[in-house]
Amino acid sequence: MKKSSTFLFVITAVICLFSSCSKAQESAQNKAELSKDKNIFIVYFSRTKNTKAVAEIIHKNVGGALLELELQKPYPEDYKAIVSQVANENETGFLPPLKTKITNIEKFDIVFVGFPTWGMQLPPPMKSFLKEYNLEGKMVIPFNTNAGYGIGSSFQTVKELCPKSIVLEGFSVKGGIERDGILFVMEGEKEKQVQVEIQNWLKKIKMVN
Repeated sequence: MKKSSTFLFVITAVICLFSSCSKAQESAQNKAELSKDKNIFIVYFSRTKNTKAVAEIIHKNVGGALLELELQKPYPEDYKAIVSQVANENETGFLPPLKTKITNIEKFDIVFVGFPTWGMQLPPPMKSFLKEYNLEGKMVIPFNTNAGYGIGSSFQTVKELCPKSIVLEGFSVKGGIERDGILFVMEGEKEKQVQVEIQNWLKKIKMVN
């Protein structure tokens, strides 16, 4: 009888031990997932809010921190005026100063960078960000909206400005056509379609299961 009681006690102790280990592993896994979320940074520049919408969809899928770049001196509202100004900035290499300041960039391991295509190039404000902040050793993932002409040289410029980063395959989608007065389009069926495309892309680059 005494032997039976001792055996039962040992079995119970072993079961409790494994149960505790399982809960501890589960807790550690959850903490790791939360930690991973904190290591993701999504930064974007958006004029007509299409790139902002894409950034928010990515954020819903991968979590992390989300931030919009703002300039010390905003671009003019007039389309022709901004086209002329950006063309001059690209020609002279001028980098517009950012109003946005990031004090903890070093804690992020994965940085999504989002922007529209301007003049078939990377917008000067995103160049300012990539020049100002050190992304060495980080995983950089570009995403883009455009008027139907594609990414131009923008993704290549991201690679050139992040020579010591791991730059993954980017995502691009047609947004509005500001020249024709077609501004925000990421709504209704278009938004649903883009959500699916983004999820497929995130799976392809192994950012989600």
